[in-house]
Amino acid sequence: GAMSVDSIADLSDNASKLLEALQLSHPHELDPRRSLGKKKTLSLNPISWQVPRIVDRCCKHIETHGLQTVGIFRVGSSKKRVQQLREEFDRGLDVYLDEHQSVHDVAALLKEFLRDMPDSLIPGELYAAFLSTASMEGPAQLAALQLLLFLLPPCHSDTLHRLLRFLSEVARHAESSWGPDGQEIPGNKMTVSNLATVFGPNILQKEKPGEKDAGAMNFEDSAAIILVLQRLIEHYQTLFMVSPEMQCDVLRRLFQTDPDVIDHLLRRK
Repeated sequence: GAMSVDSIADLSDNASKLLEALQLSHPHELDPRRSLGKKKTLSLNPISWQVPRIVDRCCKHIETHGLQTVGIFRVGSSKKRVQQLREEFDRGLDVYLDEHQSVHDVAALLKEFLRDMPDSLIPGELYAAFLSTASMEGPAQLAALQLLLFLLPPCHSDTLHRLLRFLSEVARHAESSWGPDGQEIPGNKMTVSNLATVFGPNILQKEKPGEKDAGAMNFEDSAAIILVLQRLIEHYQTLFMVSPEMQCDVLRRLFQTDPDVIDHLLRRK
C-alpha cells in the first residue's frame, strides 16, 4: 500500500478513469539516484512508489551480490532457507538481506513471490491482449505493449517496472568481460532470452494454481509469453514513458470532465 501525497481524489466526485492516467509512475522522477537531498513533489503522480518490500530487497540483493553468479535463477536453492525467508516477510518483519544470504535462495524467493501472487503481476484479464502482441513486429508491437502497460494498476505498473529494470541489469552482465587489471570477470549466462524463459510464466499467467485448466499451457502460448517478456525487458525504459503528446491529450480531456483537477495540477507544477 501507499499514501497519497495530496487529496486529488477529493477535488471531484466524478470517478473519471482519466484520473488513473495521471497516476502512472515516471521512471525519471522515481530514479533513487536523482537529487537524494531534495524532497520534490512528483509532477503528475499523486501516488507514491508502490513496490512490495520483498521485490525491491530481493532485486537489490542480487544487484549487489549476484550479478556475476553463473545461472542465478537456474541453480537450485535451499528450500528450508527460502521457506524461512518467506515466513519472515509474511510476518511483516523488516528482513535485511546481506552477503550472508545465498544469491540462489534470494532468487528463488523472488520467483516464488511472483508465481504465488493472488493476481499475477500482469492481471489475468490482460493475458490474451499481451500475448496477441507476439504476432506483431517493430513500432506497432511496442506501441501496443505501451498502451497495455498503461492499463495496469499503479502497484502492478511500479512493481513490473522495478522487476524489468532489474532483469535488464542482470542481462547486461550475462557475458564475461575483462577488468582493468586484465582479469576475466565471469558472466552470469542469464541472457534476455533465458530470463524471459524463467520469469515469463510467473508474470503472465492465464490461470492461477488450483483454478480450472491450470497449467494447461500450449506450446504457442509458452513461446508467445517468452517473446513478449523479451520485448518488455529490452524496451522497458521507453515503454514506461508517457509521451508529452499523450499527457497533453489526457489533460485536454480532463479539462472537459474535471477542470478543478487541471487547475490543481497546474498550480502544483
